[in-house]
Amino acid sequence: MKKIFTFLLITSSSFLFSQTGGKSTFALLDLGFSARSNALGTDFITVKDQDVNLGVMNPSLYNTKMNNFLGVNQALMAGGISYGMIAYAKDYKTLGTLAGNLRYVNYGKMDRTDVGGTTIGTFTPSEYILGIGLGKQINPMISIGTNVNLLYSQLETYNAFGMSIDMAGTYVVEKSNLLITALVKNAGLQFNSYTTKNKAPLPTDFQLGIAHKLKHAPFRVSVVAHHLNKWNITYVNPNLKPTIDALTGDTIPVKYAGFGEKLANHFTFQVEMIFGKNLHVRTAFDYHRRQDLKIAQRPGAAGFSFGVGLYFKRINIDYGFSIYSQAGFSNTLTLTSNIGNWKK
Repeated sequence: MKKIFTFLLITSSSFLFSQTGGKSTFALLDLGFSARSNALGTDFITVKDQDVNLGVMNPSLYNTKMNNFLGVNQALMAGGISYGMIAYAKDYKTLGTLAGNLRYVNYGKMDRTDVGGTTIGTFTPSEYILGIGLGKQINPMISIGTNVNLLYSQLETYNAFGMSIDMAGTYVVEKSNLLITALVKNAGLQFNSYTTKNKAPLPTDFQLGIAHKLKHAPFRVSVVAHHLNKWNITYVNPNLKPTIDALTGDTIPVKYAGFGEKLANHFTFQVEMIFGKNLHVRTAFDYHRRQDLKIAQRPGAAGFSFGVGLYFKRINIDYGFSIYSQAGFSNTLTLTSNIGNWKK
């Protein structure tokens, strides 16, 4: 179960130490399953191009450029946990752009023991998401989209089922290289829980994002505000108590986050450097992830992520590196291609 705990620790921004984690189920919904998303802080929802994987994060980004594109993604996390996704999109003139995806998390082989600690076998826990999405261009500037996801989790002999829905809208001003988007993701419910008594909520998240491509420089800058459905997502240890100053005898109260700290926890800052058609370099900073997962004495680069994209005639290769803390990080590799080009 150590691997499962590690996964929950990272995907929920600290399973035990955060007000955004440990209170919902199907934590894999919060993963960024593509290398590009993970390189840009996971919640990358502000670019509309041919990358079919972005539509899984924000269905209003589905568009005609994604027609016949197939995306294959594989990631490795701390503790030997692996996860991945395959996604494909097809454009229909009247209906819109229809896409499907399959996502999974594999915790690897674990020992099954009895109450005395004796090994009596092994098991392989895993979780899956099967999703279908539709995006449609309403007019030259506005697009909308929806994803519907079926959720399944199998941990030893325990199973859980659920369903989630994502709804989004995007506004693009091409002359100004400006994109604004709004997204409600992971709204839904758990049909069947691991135990029949309690059904946990899903990690519903309301996000707003804005991106601007500089006119005379190879930079696209994005800012995403997440968890807007809950104002205070900072954490204060409930076991902390006021202390007494040894010199003055004054009572030192427990320090709580102020307005600025609460506000900063909602933002992820992203930069994509576009060096021509063949090379993209990416970096991002998630303040909330850093505050939740950093080691106090050695914060390092917790909350930062990096990546690169290489684009060729028939295939695109993306790599993403996410730093959670000194104790954990993830590597993601994505291959995307228009399979129609291979037929030609």
